[in-house]
Amino acid sequence: MSGTETGDDYDLTAITEGGDGAIPYGGELNAFVEAILGRDRAEIAAARAAVVEAMGAAAMVDAAATIAAFNAYPRAADATGIPLEDAKREATAGLRHELGLDALEVAA
Repeated sequence: MSGTETGDDYDLTAITEGGDGAIPYGGELNAFVEAILGRDRAEIAAARAAVVEAMGAAAMVDAAATIAAFNAYPRAADATGIPLEDAKREATAGLRHELGLDALEVAA
């Protein structure tokens, strides 16, 4: 659920700088993401175990599926050359600047 709707304030710099993002289990989840994207089997196993211990096996499966999906969507969009829509570009300009997302490499 959106922090805008709940009134919660999240630290989105955790996306690029690490940390817990001020969300429950954020540290464990962020470590799981980093381990999976880093492809180090030992780190993945440790991060997976930490998520299971903190949140349970079903939550770990949900997290793994979410990580996989969010890793695949931008790759598919980049590979097909789908541009970011103007409305989304405008709406996310501040956030993309704050997090340095425009500096990330994407397919041209």
